[in-house]
Amino acid sequence: MKKLVSIGKASVLFIAVALLPVLAVAQSDAQRIAELEAKTAAMAEALTALQGELKQAKQDGTLANTAELKSEIVKATQYAQRAEKAANEWKNSTAVTHIAGYAAVGYTDEENAMDSFDVANFNPIYHFQYGDRILWESELEVNVGDDGQTEVGLEYSTIDIFLNDYAVLVAGKFISPLGQFRQNIHPSWINKSVSAPPGFGHDGAAPLTDVGLQIRGGVPLGEQVKITYSGFVANGPRLEGEGGELHGIDTDGFASDADDEKVFGGRLSILPLPKLEIGISGAFGDAAIVENDGLGLVGDPSRDYQVFGVDYAYQWGNFDFRGEYIEQDVGNAAGSVASKGGKWATWYTQTAYKFGDAKWEGVVRYADYDSPHGDETQKQWALGINYLLTPNAIIKLGYEFNDGLAGEKTDNDRLLIQVAYGY
Repeated sequence: MKKLVSIGKASVLFIAVALLPVLAVAQSDAQRIAELEAKTAAMAEALTALQGELKQAKQDGTLANTAELKSEIVKATQYAQRAEKAANEWKNSTAVTHIAGYAAVGYTDEENAMDSFDVANFNPIYHFQYGDRILWESELEVNVGDDGQTEVGLEYSTIDIFLNDYAVLVAGKFISPLGQFRQNIHPSWINKSVSAPPGFGHDGAAPLTDVGLQIRGGVPLGEQVKITYSGFVANGPRLEGEGGELHGIDTDGFASDADDEKVFGGRLSILPLPKLEIGISGAFGDAAIVENDGLGLVGDPSRDYQVFGVDYAYQWGNFDFRGEYIEQDVGNAAGSVASKGGKWATWYTQTAYKFGDAKWEGVVRYADYDSPHGDETQKQWALGINYLLTPNAIIKLGYEFNDGLAGEKTDNDRLLIQVAYGY
């Protein structure tokens, strides 16, 4: 009797210990589910053994009183049922939340300027998925400004509806799908260089974000080849005038359309090999100047607006090759406060190589940015060496050789250091 009761208590103790991870903060990944299922199976086996011992004891007539052992079996059954329920809840969950993001700290020593720690940002990314049909995702950008004040912005926020295995409807503010750098490479812990290529920032050659609707996805063509696509309609960019000239293109994404004209565009890429992607992007529509010499402007005539881009990315062994060309072209508009249009165009090519057991990485990038304004035009060689603390934590050291208009920031060489972490 005591031996059987001891076995029962030991089994209950085993079940209780095995259940602790289930009662802790659970994870919804496949590995955790597999672990829970395995523990549930072990509990079921222990329970079956107890029930078998009780049945045998009754048949042998060796137990005069089985109340204590029955109690242990009841407890074991309850623990097993609880564990099985927990495992099934995570496996069949219809609502899952997830937090990701990245952060970076940077230092710049610029020629003809004061050196400083000039990057301190934190970008949390929130995901909420309901079933396998709807996903809400949003990214905030929190950083410290030059004046020491905390600045908060909305990078993107969308509701994604999975129409089928090959198409997703995206609604809200989304990162521009035109080109490759902006939508795939720009986070600090992913970008292998310390900085973005010239022309990929605000008022540059590459659009940043849009507010509207987008359909994107991928389709396999045979066993290896596949294509990816995106198409969108969105509120157009806002143009800025200054001193009778077209100063820049604001593509930060707006929840209103000042000229009541939409922009249509998209990107198509082909992956002929698993690690080779070649893409082409384009967009067209109308835009108008809504700010002139720092003041709001209403009624300025609309003008043609176009975007064109091509890009590639290829991974071969420890090498990573990529490059991109993209331009924004604004037409002329008679009667405008700045009647002459302009074109902002940039291209870059970059090679990275991992060595030292993939902990170290060397990076070389060349970029050429052309703007209607001479003080923005720039050619740049960027050299870098990275150390990967983990696959998602990186220390980057870089040096830029810049060639721009003499006396302008675009002509200053820079030493840059950055620590970035993605989670």
